[in-house]
Amino acid sequence: MAGFAVEFPAREENSVARELTETNGIGQDKETLYMLGGIAMVVFGAGLILSNPLVRRYLGQIGLGNLAQAALPDIDRYLRLRNM
Repeated sequence: MAGFAVEFPAREENSVARELTETNGIGQDKETLYMLGGIAMVVFGAGLILSNPLVRRYLGQIGLGNLAQAALPDIDRYLRLRNM
């Protein structure tokens, strides 16, 4: 079989994964803009929900502050164990 060289013509394939990994500056900027816009909409929506007096009253009845105080010793213990 020596002496038989098989050459395949070069063909350019554009797969979806290749298009996603090859970014130019414009595409990456657009993705970042979409991500920041989504985060801004989430924060704005949470603000609208929390500004409702019924939601505030409900969260006051649950005692959200008490929940955070109960979780702080566990978080402190976790951080101490992590630093060891």
